[in-house]
Amino acid sequence: MVLLILWRILIAASTIIVVIVLAGILIHIVPGDPVTAMMAQSVSATPEAMAELRSKLGLDLPVWHQVLNYLANVLRGDLGTTIRGGEPVAGLLLMRLPNTFMLATAGLLTAMAIGVPLGFLAALNRGRFTDMAIMVIAVLGVSIPGFWLGLVLIQIFALNLGWLPVASSGFKGMILPALTLGLCYSALIARMTRSSLVDILSEDYIRTARAKGLREREVLLVHALKPALISIVTVVGLVFAYLMGGQVVVENVFSWNGIGRLAVQAMLERDYPMIQGFIVVFATAVVIVTASIDILYGLLDPRMRRRT
Repeated sequence: MVLLILWRILIAASTIIVVIVLAGILIHIVPGDPVTAMMAQSVSATPEAMAELRSKLGLDLPVWHQVLNYLANVLRGDLGTTIRGGEPVAGLLLMRLPNTFMLATAGLLTAMAIGVPLGFLAALNRGRFTDMAIMVIAVLGVSIPGFWLGLVLIQIFALNLGWLPVASSGFKGMILPALTLGLCYSALIARMTRSSLVDILSEDYIRTARAKGLREREVLLVHALKPALISIVTVVGLVFAYLMGGQVVVENVFSWNGIGRLAVQAMLERDYPMIQGFIVVFATAVVIVTASIDILYGLLDPRMRRRT
């Protein structure tokens, strides 16, 4: 198990370094001159000001030198400063990151609270009307865009009923965005839970357990749940990774002060240091979540430990 943890940490660290390098060369992939793009709407866009900004960003250095400098700075915790205001990028992102993490966690818990029971119910009623109805709902849930669902929930619960605020930083303000994310991703969890349980419930040891006279509840919770958790953990980890980055639109719909909303503002203002910092922070969060899931695999499935 120790070897598995060390191996996952090594892979995660290598992945993060690659992401930092790619983020460092991002500014050179953008078509045109990034300095011209950043100062396009500025009244002080004189040649001298543009040359000063280019020097400040280190764009007058060779590309390889810029990338190495960016890598060294990020490893020291310095993600640069914003173009508008000159504030530290790392400070702004770390200030907003807890809000994003909190909303992603709330969305994940909502998705699991809806998706796992529906998946269990569909698997137990395989081929029946209940199974087909749940799978139709799951397909609709995967197909509905998050921003549209968010606007519908705002119209119903905030404007028509007046139960919840449209935008707020408190607990009540998190209910609608978390419900939006949870409803969108609960369909994926329900489908995976159903598929995993259907396969497991057809195994010989499940039939043997039933033949011994065990109650259906005991068969499900003791003999079927643990093997099914491996597949469920897979999709839950993917959903959490999606939520960390895919809630950018939802954060803007509900004016939630997370890093996704900050990234959209940076894109509109062409603040490249902030965009680069967002990519590094988001990718690092996803890599950490993925590595944690791999380690959790080792606890659930002993075969994973032997592979290392």
